[in-house]
Amino acid sequence: MDKSAIVQQLCEQIKSDRDTLTQAALAAHEAATHTESKAEDQYDTRGLEASYLAGAQSKRALELEEILVLFRETPLRQFTDANPVSLTAVVEVQCEGKSHYYFLMPKGGGMQALVEGKTVFVITPHSPIGETLIGRHVGDDFELRIQSVERSYAISRIW
Repeated sequence: MDKSAIVQQLCEQIKSDRDTLTQAALAAHEAATHTESKAEDQYDTRGLEASYLAGAQSKRALELEEILVLFRETPLRQFTDANPVSLTAVVEVQCEGKSHYYFLMPKGGGMQALVEGKTVFVITPHSPIGETLIGRHVGDDFELRIQSVERSYAISRIW
């Protein structure tokens, strides 16, 4: 599986999300400072709420920029089936007869990319499945409880 294609697609998503958030933060900032946002009485909090929103959107845009830099600069290690799972590994896991693909990165958990017809989910070492995968090898089986349902998994491939 081409990890550089995964990273490229994820970077495009991050840039798009960052740009959208930046524009939204600018619009919220303008709304917060606009003369029409001036409080009409002590219960009118439109301007204050808009400023909180602008701050949160700006903060998230900065977080996305950090993730973007991390994805661009993290060296992508090539793995063989003999290597233990660690950062930058793409792992194929079998569960209930289906293949699932996970890309282990320090940040960016929850994102996904469609590469070579397969959906690849970004996980971090702090997620339950990421924590469980670290150090395991192809052929290892494990059980994991997700949403109060225990499932059996098997690592079938690593890139």
